[in-house]
Amino acid sequence: MGLFYFSIYLFLIGGFLPIFLYKRFSLMKISGIVFISAGCLLSMIGAFLNLINSLNSSIAFKYFHNFSIAFKMDALSAFFTITICLICLLASIYSFHYLNHPEKSFRTAVSYFFYSFLVLSMIGVVNSDNILTFAFAWEMMSLTSLFLVIYEYEEKDTSIAGYLYFIFTHSGAMFIFASFGIIYSLTGNFDFKNLSNLSNIAQITIFVLAFIGFGAKAGVFPLHVWLPYAHPAAPSHVSAVMSGVMIKTGIYGILRIYFLLDTNIYVFGYIALIAGILSGVLGVVYALGQHDLKRLLAYHSVENIGIILIGLGIGMIGLANKNFSMAVLGFSGGLLHVLNHSIFKSLLFMGAGVVLQKSGSRSIEQLGGLMKPMKITGTTFLIGAVAISGLPPLNGFVSEFLIYFGSFKGLFIDNSAFVLSILAILSLSIIGGLALACFTKVVGIVFLGEPRSEKALKVMDENGITLKIPMIILSLFCFLIGIMPKYFAMLSFKVLSSFGIFLGANSSHYTKCLDLMNNISIMAFIFIIILLIIVEIRNLIYKGKQIGKKETWGCGFTKPTPKIQYTASSYAFSILEFYKPVAEIKQSSIKITDLFPKQVHFHSQVLDIAERLIISAIVKPILMILDKQRWIQHGDIHLYIGYILLAIIVLLFFV
Repeated sequence: MGLFYFSIYLFLIGGFLPIFLYKRFSLMKISGIVFISAGCLLSMIGAFLNLINSLNSSIAFKYFHNFSIAFKMDALSAFFTITICLICLLASIYSFHYLNHPEKSFRTAVSYFFYSFLVLSMIGVVNSDNILTFAFAWEMMSLTSLFLVIYEYEEKDTSIAGYLYFIFTHSGAMFIFASFGIIYSLTGNFDFKNLSNLSNIAQITIFVLAFIGFGAKAGVFPLHVWLPYAHPAAPSHVSAVMSGVMIKTGIYGILRIYFLLDTNIYVFGYIALIAGILSGVLGVVYALGQHDLKRLLAYHSVENIGIILIGLGIGMIGLANKNFSMAVLGFSGGLLHVLNHSIFKSLLFMGAGVVLQKSGSRSIEQLGGLMKPMKITGTTFLIGAVAISGLPPLNGFVSEFLIYFGSFKGLFIDNSAFVLSILAILSLSIIGGLALACFTKVVGIVFLGEPRSEKALKVMDENGITLKIPMIILSLFCFLIGIMPKYFAMLSFKVLSSFGIFLGANSSHYTKCLDLMNNISIMAFIFIIILLIIVEIRNLIYKGKQIGKKETWGCGFTKPTPKIQYTASSYAFSILEFYKPVAEIKQSSIKITDLFPKQVHFHSQVLDIAERLIISAIVKPILMILDKQRWIQHGDIHLYIGYILLAIIVLLFFV
């Protein structure tokens, strides 16, 4: 915990120093990046040492004699701290060339201030040891991330995104604090202690309230509405942090409350699994219908949170049924996917950020042909796309395979577990297939083919070494975890064993899981060797032969243009039609009536059913009620004073 304590000073320096150096643009950015990165590295090393040595470190500061700010790093905290610090370290490096607008020097300096405190607050959230410390860190995380989202505050879309994010994050916090209020009322203290002695009704109430609150932060369907607005609005390195690790604090909160309750109530697993299935399937369906690159990636965050919850739900159901193989596979798969998703999703957001910076557009329909001028970005984005689709030999496959395997273990329990396990298997299959279709669309339309607009045509390079280094490192992690999953899966095993659930006679389940990891490694190596052999054979066949370049046959059309290529809308249309009951497609177009039309227009949009229901069932009624109360605001200062006096008189009756 000493390293964590010292890293606080580094984060504080990294936050305040850029403000004093804002007139020297490059020096300002370097100072912020160096100290923030050093703080991340130090915290990551400390957390890693704690995790592998199974240590529990704590530190506390008393105030007002009765209260304390207390931090404790156990295995669960250490696992999430490692994930947070890894992504935040790489994102801070990425920001050097991404935030490349000297005319916005002071704004950039302020963004480093909030970024530093965001990282510090996320680490604080996952290491808090009592309710008061958690609440303080949680609110600081919510506010600092809000200011980072509205970096381009003069843009209308950005202000709307910030407004939505503010509402959802604080509405979720109300549910979290309500669950904490019940805990305090029943235990009489603010400490995070074992709550297994509480009644089943109290435990279920606490878990449901916490799940709603943490689910809003994690982006669980239908509480995900803020994600597709906030992620595209934020700078891309902030989007990478928010999607890669900040929403995972919601997963941490769900797990922490679950382990604090220390109970085997079946309904906990059912809630997590059903929420995961809905989030996973609908998240990827809505992603498939998006035309904005960053908005598409935001919906994939909903999808992957769903996959994580499916894993955790399988683990909870397995634990409730004393099926320890199912529990180990479910929990370890879910935890490993927390790490995996943070890696490949951050990689994808960084790739999207380079595309946005160089082309000036997030619209998939306006891009194309970017693989040639942006080889590193295109290649690393492709690696991230393969990883998020759950294909071997990359990291996404490993964690999803563990969850699959755990789901099959649930087929041999009672009827309800059997049905839910079948649903989990089917939903994972659907998610994988749709994710593959979605990223085939993205890579094919954004990076292949010909430029579809002047914005794509003007892209000539991908200059900026600090943009490329983080993407290359994250790509290597995708391969490393996919090829050697055993060493990373052991980190999740450390978390599970720290709670004393799978010790003793049940340790054989770890051995079986490690054997499974060894088999995945062997198959990954075989796959890579076969792939390299095929590539070498191809090179030998074409060695010395002249390879010509010709236009693609246009079926007799003699003057092909980029407009006749597949669009994102046309590529996904046939798949989205199948999901019309939950993903209505809104289309607008100009009908062609003349032989030689001068103007043609077509636009399609997939409507989010959750957003529509929230607007119709909650937002509109509230606005109608508030609109009818406008008579209270009449501008008469005398009546306003009267309101205050009336309120004081009413309050006196209760004193």
